[in-house]
Amino acid sequence: MTGAGRAFRMASEFVAAVIVATALGMALDAIFGTQPIFMIVLLLLGFAAGVLNVTRAAAEMNANAPKPDPDKLVPVDQDDDDD
Repeated sequence: MTGAGRAFRMASEFVAAVIVATALGMALDAIFGTQPIFMIVLLLLGFAAGVLNVTRAAAEMNANAPKPDPDKLVPVDQDDDDD
């Protein structure tokens, strides 16, 4: 998966959680006749759910990423000889 694909996945998961929770809150407000209370509460819960989804997606992507070769992480300095 490319970097742009990862970013799009994380952004869409976050935005979807917030939008769904807010819409549900607005629907509950319309049903019960309360003005902003359900929308605000579910907006905050949607935000928390979005952050949790992004955290889980990032952990999953890191777990599936190939492990780097330890020999290639630090270049060997040929000029640093112990004389």
